[in-house]
This record gives sequence, C-alpha cells and structure tokens, in this order.
Amino acid sequence: MAIENYDFVPLKVDTNIKPFKCKDNDLNGFLFDDSQKYLADLMAVTYLLEDLSCGKTVAYFSLLNDKITFDPDQRSIWNRLSRRVANAKRRRHYPAVKIGRLAVSEEYAGQGLGRDIIRLIKFMFTHGNRTGCRFITVDAYHDAVGFYLKCGFDFISEKDQNEITRSMYYDLKRFLDE
Repeated sequence: MAIENYDFVPLKVDTNIKPFKCKDNDLNGFLFDDSQKYLADLMAVTYLLEDLSCGKTVAYFSLLNDKITFDPDQRSIWNRLSRRVANAKRRRHYPAVKIGRLAVSEEYAGQGLGRDIIRLIKFMFTHGNRTGCRFITVDAYHDAVGFYLKCGFDFISEKDQNEITRSMYYDLKRFLDE
C-alpha cells in the first residue's frame, strides 16, 4: 500500500502513540520512550504514519538539523559532494537535515513505505522549506546501507567502514532535477 493511504501525523508531546513494533528494539524504544522528550527539548521532530482503520502506527521518522563539514582526509569524497555547488557558493560546511530515525512496522514491511518516506522527506525540504537545506544526512546501520544507496544516498566518509553506522548524504538538488 502507498504512503497516501495512511494518515501523516506530526508527533506532539501529548500524542498517544498507537501500537508499533519493528525488528529493531532501539527504534521501538526511541518511539515510545524518547521521541516526545526529544520534541520537548527541541532536539528532533518525529512524524508518524498511522493506519486509523486498525489503530496502529505503520511507520515513523525523526528529523533534526545537521551540517556536512569538510574533512581534508576525505578530499575526493568532498570534491564529489561539492561539485554540483556553484563555485561562488562553495563552503567548508553545508546545511543539512538528518534522518535521526526511520522505521517501518514489521507488519507493513516490504511495501515500499521506507522509500516513500524518503521521497516525502526530499519533497518537504525542496518545496516550501523554511530554511536553507542542501543535503539530507543519515547515520545508516550497516543492514540499511543498501536501502539508502537505492534511495540515491552516497557515503560522506570512508573512515566509518567498520563502524556500527555509516554516514551518508543525499544532495537535494538531485531531487529537484529529477
């Protein structure tokens, strides 16, 4: 089923979160234990996809501000990243929005909802955005790296190849050009 078939709800501090369970206990715990605290502390905003017909949370994602910073040890990656930025606009830092968490319920997995959520985030930050934001970043768990690569993300660094997560980015100008 497509993302349009569900209700898109910004989480509020007093939201009663409907049942949700994905494969990752950390992602489940964030939604129920931390997402409202992050909102109250102005650290991240979480959005829910809800299936009101059965009273469940289908998926959720959290967004927070970020930036991409030049790393002299990763010059080739930085050159590829900034190649599309006009020379007069090139900087040592670029504004970004970070996907802090993205999870789809086990019951709804495999329906393309994660891909649709990424497309929604790309749209949110290229149409009617309130701040300048050139990139989307994510610290992807290794088992999610393939998903983000399919969604057009690239690696920010090669230094984190053996870490729990890989830093990745997506240039929002690509979305506007598609």
